[in-house]
Amino acid sequence: VQLQASGGGLVQAGGSLRLSCSASGVSLGYYAIGWFRQAPGKEREYISCIGRRTEETPAYADSVKGRFTISRDNPKNTVYLIMNSLTPEDTAVYFCGALRSSYSGPRAFSRYCPVQSFHTYWGQGTLVTVSS
Repeated sequence: VQLQASGGGLVQAGGSLRLSCSASGVSLGYYAIGWFRQAPGKEREYISCIGRRTEETPAYADSVKGRFTISRDNPKNTVYLIMNSLTPEDTAVYFCGALRSSYSGPRAFSRYCPVQSFHTYWGQGTLVTVSS
């Protein structure tokens, strides 16, 4: 089982991108899904998480709140991250992870999602480069 993050690319500062997280061999609907990113020379950081159902309020790191929007389409087995008002500081490889199902409940996912060790599946990442 592997997740696949896609949609990265080169964009100018102030621009937008939409990333997708899809999966083969597993239904993402069983899991809360988190997005993380790793900039060159830095540790991987949490940026956003969405619960198993669309009606659950997603969570965001302060660094992206108000600029990024996470959503999911369970019939398409895909989670999206829409990134607006991008800055060069957003340059990173972006990863999606599936939070262990036992931690994916509506009252729990926002607490456990920022912790990478609670994620059971990961994608290979997609590179986002924001030019100034």
